[in-house]
Amino acid sequence: MTLSEIAAALQNALNRKPLDNSIKFDCGDDGAITLDGSTAYLDDRAADCTIRISEPNLAKLIQGKLNPMTAFAMGKIKVSGDMSVALKLSQLL
Repeated sequence: MTLSEIAAALQNALNRKPLDNSIKFDCGDDGAITLDGSTAYLDDRAADCTIRISEPNLAKLIQGKLNPMTAFAMGKIKVSGDMSVALKLSQLL
């Protein structure tokens, strides 16, 4: 999955259940996706919570092939900002 395909999948999820906060997936040199309310932006914006993850691991996370808690424990995901916002991702995914 490309970053734009991931953003489209996240937009579909936001259409069903918007977020109360903003979350940014920072994929380093590959780019960023920021979820804010009911919109997925394919760019780097300020957010309540930032999740640093590689693009391949983000694709696995979106597809349900990567457990977020296991990935966090293994260092594949790094969270900064409001951790409670990151926990809301389970309702989105």
